[in-house]
Amino acid sequence: MESWPQKKTRLCLCAVLILLSCLFAGKVFARPQVFVPDPITGYALGGHDPVSYFVDGYPRKGKRNHVHKWGGTEWIFVNEGNLAAFKRDPEAYAPLFAACGGYALSEGFGTAGNPFIYAIVDGRLVFFHSVVNRFLFVVNGSQLMTAAQDNAERVGCVPMR
Repeated sequence: MESWPQKKTRLCLCAVLILLSCLFAGKVFARPQVFVPDPITGYALGGHDPVSYFVDGYPRKGKRNHVHKWGGTEWIFVNEGNLAAFKRDPEAYAPLFAACGGYALSEGFGTAGNPFIYAIVDGRLVFFHSVVNRFLFVVNGSQLMTAAQDNAERVGCVPMR
């Protein structure tokens, strides 16, 4: 049986290890620097056409015969015109921050954005984790956009080119 000082030493060591792991956990990227494909469809944005947010004003499911690989994953489009527009300028249509949630990113956290909770901010598609986050971001747009851009690379929310 251990004596009380030995138990205290073991508890202190455990506490120090937990503290160190918490400190170094912040150095790890929250997500990879790619547009993470949907685990079910295998496509970026869960198979939604990124151009449709701008053209139609809402997300539309793409068709498998209009596919383009960019940013580390495959994107599908509603029609050939949307595919051509994306190929011409993918950064204009792809979600800003590699589809991370804009508001959470402005706070320094990387969360996956929801393709159904979005806003067009300064001509760019921005996803959010929740409707409340979207509201807070849009209301304080320029200030939070700057903070999100400052945090994007550190958190790992920058797409591969």
